[in-house]
Amino acid sequence: MVFADTLMRLFFFTEMINMQFQILKTLILNALMLIVAPYCYAQHDFATDYFKIHINNKGWITSMKNVTGKGSQREFSPVDKPSPLLSLYDSKKAKYYQPTKATYNKSKNTFALQYPNGSVATVALIANKKYFKLTLQSLGPRNGIDNIQWGAYHTNITNLFGEIIGVARDTSDAVNYAIGMLALNDNTLGGTSETIADAAPFQYIIHSPDKKRFPLPSHLHEGQIFPIGGDGINDVAFYAHKEPYYRILYGNAAQIDIQGRISIAYSSRDRAPKREVYFSLIPNMAVNKPNHQEVQPLPGIDYNGSSVAFWGSPDSTALLDVVQNIVLSEGLPYPTINGKWVKDPAAFVPDALTVGGVYDSIVPYTHRLGFRAISLYDQGFVRPDRANAGYLDGKNFEKKPLKMVAGDKSHKEFAEMAAKSGLIIGRTPITTALAPGTKDASPVPSDSLYYQQKRLLVKSIAPGDTIIVVNDPKYLDEIASWEGHAKNLNMIKIGKELIYYMGVSDKAPFRLLNVKRGYWKTTEASHAAGDTIYKLQVTINYGYDGLIPNMQLQDKIAEYYAEVCKINGLAYYDFDGQEFLFNNGHGYYSVKRFFRKMFERAKELSVPYIRFTGSTLSEGSWHYQSIWNVGGGKNLYDLETREWGSATSQGKDLRDVTYANFFPAGMGANFPINAKSTVAEYEHIQAISVGIGSTYSLKLDQKEVESCPHKDAIFKAIRTWENARAANAFPRWLKKQLANPAHQFHLEELTDDSWQLYKTDIDGANTKPYCILRRDINYVKRD
Repeated sequence: MVFADTLMRLFFFTEMINMQFQILKTLILNALMLIVAPYCYAQHDFATDYFKIHINNKGWITSMKNVTGKGSQREFSPVDKPSPLLSLYDSKKAKYYQPTKATYNKSKNTFALQYPNGSVATVALIANKKYFKLTLQSLGPRNGIDNIQWGAYHTNITNLFGEIIGVARDTSDAVNYAIGMLALNDNTLGGTSETIADAAPFQYIIHSPDKKRFPLPSHLHEGQIFPIGGDGINDVAFYAHKEPYYRILYGNAAQIDIQGRISIAYSSRDRAPKREVYFSLIPNMAVNKPNHQEVQPLPGIDYNGSSVAFWGSPDSTALLDVVQNIVLSEGLPYPTINGKWVKDPAAFVPDALTVGGVYDSIVPYTHRLGFRAISLYDQGFVRPDRANAGYLDGKNFEKKPLKMVAGDKSHKEFAEMAAKSGLIIGRTPITTALAPGTKDASPVPSDSLYYQQKRLLVKSIAPGDTIIVVNDPKYLDEIASWEGHAKNLNMIKIGKELIYYMGVSDKAPFRLLNVKRGYWKTTEASHAAGDTIYKLQVTINYGYDGLIPNMQLQDKIAEYYAEVCKINGLAYYDFDGQEFLFNNGHGYYSVKRFFRKMFERAKELSVPYIRFTGSTLSEGSWHYQSIWNVGGGKNLYDLETREWGSATSQGKDLRDVTYANFFPAGMGANFPINAKSTVAEYEHIQAISVGIGSTYSLKLDQKEVESCPHKDAIFKAIRTWENARAANAFPRWLKKQLANPAHQFHLEELTDDSWQLYKTDIDGANTKPYCILRRDINYVKRD
């Protein structure tokens, strides 16, 4: 009994110890959980009002779902293609690294992403009501990483892709959903990390937005790349495919795989290191073959801090509900017209474009039409010549280039006249082409010109000497710019002298061939052995002849354009040669920086928003640019045949690009009013413009307009449509009808807030009431 009692006591003692040990173990585990809780290795879900994503423990997005009412829980992440939250890129090795492990810190809303090269990235993820904000807080050690990429984020959407701003859109009524991104700082660019010189190639890709309506021929497949058309010089002939499955590309923020599925990506670069690129915007044509160019280092412009908004929402409301919210919430550029964001389809409005050089009636014409801007296109180019300090007509405005019967006007005087009718005026610059005879080009060239290559002079030269020996001939045989390779622009700079040459000897001592000293009326000078030779980056000829500035001088030119506006009363630009902003190797970053500098300086000078169009559209200009009225006539929209581009595919191509990227389509400089013009024609133009969401530049030649017997009725018809558009009176279902070229409509104003729409025959006869339109209460009547 004693022995048994002892055993019993020992058993209870042991159990008590075990219980205490278990309690202690539990306490320790709980304490450890409190310590490591913020650093979870579990998978995570994040959601906005419309969009839910799942990120696994390796740092990959494996689910993207629509969480709205209609189509709720539809999955947009392909099972076979998960998406890396953040990729790293080593350009020297041309190699991507993707995350292998993700640790989430819930208290800080950050992921620590580990990569095979040893780098660790800290990424903040903030879920806002309508978008996710992703920010790279740090990356270290860098281990060769000079570029980072958000994504690519892969979707199973196969309908419309916006390659400029990065968006995948399914516009069908059955799905009605879009997934996209926007950059939240200047050094984050739409496109992939391997994009050469940060500007994607201009080319065609094969993609059918609807395989039932537009099936691909057997010899083509999704994602197949083709060069643009023409000779590579004639920009109208670039557009050479009317087939709907040939899609022109103006970026690569959205890409297509072999199944037609759309992926989106943004990237950011460390711009401090020296680098060389082999670049052409149109690399597949001999006349635009790539050049080797050294890219100017920009210390302090880094990928740390790179940030994007990542969103998903119903496509039909994405632009004004989500994208506009991102722009406003993140302080991105937000230009307005008539009090509304320029991306709002109700704010789209055509412009007047002057023809014939007579200006007596241009202001009253434009006012009667309900337009807001006058492009003085027949005045030719404004060249960036800082020598005039921004005074286009002299310091006392003594020049009077605008011809009027009542007395010729300076730009300033004409701008003041236009302002009384609520109108702005503008000109066409050649962007950053520093033309011969202008301050920064010649006869005393600036030391802030951008160069492709830098070499040394081996032997000294005196005025008149044409034997120029260089230390290294590499790449000096390349002709001028990648664009057009204009032989007359092939030059070097030594000191303050420009020197023409063509070719380099193939044997040592290496000397430049076909030398012409004192080019562009610069002064021949003596140059010592060891002096630096700069092979300059240039534009093209055909009247665009010019040198390219380096980034600091480009900043000054951007400010110059703002000063021109302040001094002369301008508030509109048509930036021809806008692609010259790519020529320094910094691509879309260069574009963003240029326009930011221009608008910042304009704000300092109390200049209101500068409305502008230009020769191209890119992720760099998307936020700033109002319209894209490039080209014209039968290349854009042919009124006679009622098609988007009858002479070429330019109309179709640019319509598809702009529509997919939430940007107003352009119908070009077009539709001149003349003796044969009819009201029905302009009712059709306006219906198409409202339906598709486009603007145009209406050619106004005073003599031709006055010859039209229906002038007043045409003015009234256009104004009626513009009033209704500004009232946001056209519902989505109706716009689809208006955009169909087979239909003809007539619109009458009932009151300031309502309109009667009729369907008619093609000539405007046999009107039949179709529907009543009413003003959206959020769009007040304008003056």
